[in-house]
Amino acid sequence: MAHHKTILLVSSTTRLHDRMRALGHAIDVSIALATHDTLPQALNSGHEFDLVILDSEGLPQATLNAVDAFVAENGLIPVLAVVDPDKLSSLRMPMQGRNDFILSSAGEAEFEVRCSLLLWPGEESAPDDIVTIDNMTISLATYQVSIDDKPVDLTLMEYSLLSFLATHPGRAYSRETLLHRVWGFEYCGGTRTVDVHIRRVRSKVGPQVASHIVTIRGVGYLFRV
Repeated sequence: MAHHKTILLVSSTTRLHDRMRALGHAIDVSIALATHDTLPQALNSGHEFDLVILDSEGLPQATLNAVDAFVAENGLIPVLAVVDPDKLSSLRMPMQGRNDFILSSAGEAEFEVRCSLLLWPGEESAPDDIVTIDNMTISLATYQVSIDDKPVDLTLMEYSLLSFLATHPGRAYSRETLLHRVWGFEYCGGTRTVDVHIRRVRSKVGPQVASHIVTIRGVGYLFRV
């Protein structure tokens, strides 16, 4: 398995604490705990979280919205939703990112498996995990982009935007659609964010690759191959 990971548990109760403690012993993870009151402090702590476990029972909508926004702004961190069996029919899962749910009645072994699948979704790079366009290589498994075999320093959102366009070539996407597909449907910022990120991506990947990212006037952007 890869490097040490950190999980953020957001819950209004202590009902999962024993399972989280067991999980921390079973796999190489640290557990951070947050309630409605301490969530802002946790999100602003500077810690990088690799997985958010969201026990929504008893949490106010404002807390759920804050978690959605944090996940979207940080490159779509995986979310494991903990659901009571009688609430399964009303489960709402984010449309973006690698997410899963687990019943609150599940045992320690299932918790370990579900968390491991989200934290380490396959360490080995299959051929499909590598996208090559001209002198650029995108590794979808490691979230890395290189130009002429030299790594490009992209933020997670810049990477997510570039990789989405590159893996969906030949189709024009509106700014609203890109916000929905890349940032997540809970993102409340204006469409200008897309233009800013496109400009940054173009400047970082260089003119050869940037020429593939075409502005479609009155629509949005298209990746041409």
